[in-house]
Amino acid sequence: MTIHTGNIRLAIVDDHKMLLGALTEWIRGAADDISMVAAVATWPELLTHPEFPVDVVLLDLDLKDNIPVVLKISTLKTTGVKTVLMSTYSDPKFVREALAAGAHGYLVKSEDASMIVQAIRAAHRGQMFVSDELDVALNSEPNDAPKLSAQERRVMALYAAGEPVKSVAYELSISEETAKSYLKRIREKYRSSGFDVGTKVALRKRAILDGIIIE
Repeated sequence: MTIHTGNIRLAIVDDHKMLLGALTEWIRGAADDISMVAAVATWPELLTHPEFPVDVVLLDLDLKDNIPVVLKISTLKTTGVKTVLMSTYSDPKFVREALAAGAHGYLVKSEDASMIVQAIRAAHRGQMFVSDELDVALNSEPNDAPKLSAQERRVMALYAAGEPVKSVAYELSISEETAKSYLKRIREKYRSSGFDVGTKVALRKRAILDGIIIE
């Protein structure tokens, strides 16, 4: 294998061997700041690869392995790896869920290959990336976020911004138990709408996507 001197160490996981090969070759020729260090067909192969952890993983959302993508993203995050998802789905709901779970980018496989390099670089910088096409879809479709009361939005904003429950309660002049019950209700509302915000990180991503807090 050729030694690459790029400063972004990239791994690709895709179970379509032909696409995996084509992407590998294309990225190697397209960007001298990206080193392709692993190209594998399964999730376990990525985790056991000698080059893992890498900087960025280009991950096929549609791997047939029954491992929830939320779990994959959180596993990568704990090892300091940024995730860019690729999928055949352009449904805004899929995109929102992926970003809420902690992915740094989302690409539809039918899009121009140059988008991939842009997404990898953005993820490496810690920025979020969706293509123009998906951005239009996300902004034109009414957000199917649940309807929160004004007080629920205040609780979510404070908690998602990093405040502990005790501080949220103090700032809103409510008891700690009341603050907890608000958070429970918020999570239940999101779950009913098809969004898992079980962790504080997921709740923060959701709050940003739904305009409850501005980064």
